[in-house]
Formats: sequence, structure tokens, C-alpha cells
Amino acid sequence: MRLSKKVWIIIGICIIVVLLGIVFSSYSQQVREQRELNEQLDAAEVLSIKLEIDEEDLKNELAQAQSLLGTSQKKFPQAVESIEFGEYIFEIADDCNVTLDYLKFPKPSAKTEGSVTYSVVSLTLPVRGALADIFEFVNTIKTDARFASTQVNSVNLNVGGGSAAISVDIYGYKR
Repeated sequence: MRLSKKVWIIIGICIIVVLLGIVFSSYSQQVREQRELNEQLDAAEVLSIKLEIDEEDLKNELAQAQSLLGTSQKKFPQAVESIEFGEYIFEIADDCNVTLDYLKFPKPSAKTEGSVTYSVVSLTLPVRGALADIFEFVNTIKTDARFASTQVNSVNLNVGGGSAAISVDIYGYKR
């Protein structure tokens, strides 16, 4: 059985239409993929710009933090010298008209916060005197420039006996 020329033309046209359909479908899929890749590339470029800006901001923050650390380090003594601080404490006690019963400096303990290591000396200052003088003594320790790295933790007053036990921490920065 021999097919007529018209049938061959129809079969040829059908084959061409199917091939064109396959080519068009493939082309459409590639266009979609190209569009998705372009969108991902645009998003990556925006993210890259944002990350560059964030990097600059972080560099600025790091510089500020290092500057602040340097400034803070200057406020803290390199080491807590018991003789020097003891003299200051006795001088302040004398100026405030209170009697410091005794002063014992324990060995400093090392503390670490992040990458910064510092020392802490915890003292208890037993003083006697008038209530107003004791308050003046505490205030002087809190405000005196020589004790900028000192924190008053507690004051236990014995109002009737005219005495107090003052707990302080003196911080020193280890370089």
C-alpha cells in the first residue's frame, strides 16, 4: 500500500508542527530559567551591596569599640597596688573624720569578660564615726578620681554603735 502525496504532506506538516512545538516548549522553559537566574542574580547583587554596607558599619563600630576600650583602659589602673590604695583610703578616712579599724588587701582575683581580662580586689572597710561622716566617706570613695575603677557594693550601718562595714570592689585592667 502506497500512500498518496497528500498524506505524505500531511504527515510532514504534522512532524514539523510537533518539532516546532517541542522547540517552542524548550525555548519557553529556557526563558523561564533565564528569568529566574536573573532574579536570583539581582537578589545576590542587592545582598552583596547590603553586606558591603554592613561590613563598613561593623568596621566603624569596631573602631569605636577599640577607641572606647582604650579610653576605658586608661581609667583603670594596671594593677591594684595595695600600698597606694591603702594610703588613699586612710587619707580619705582621716579627711572624713572616721576611724578605719583595719585594712587587709586580699590577693586580686582575675575576671574575664570577652577578650578583656581584669583583676578585682574585694575589700571590707570597717569604719567608726558619726553617721554623716560615714556617709561622707562612702561618697568620697564613690566620687574620688583615684577610685574611678572602684564600685561600692554595700554599706552595713550600725547606727547605734556609730560604725559601718563598707564592701567595695577595686577593678584593675591587666594589659
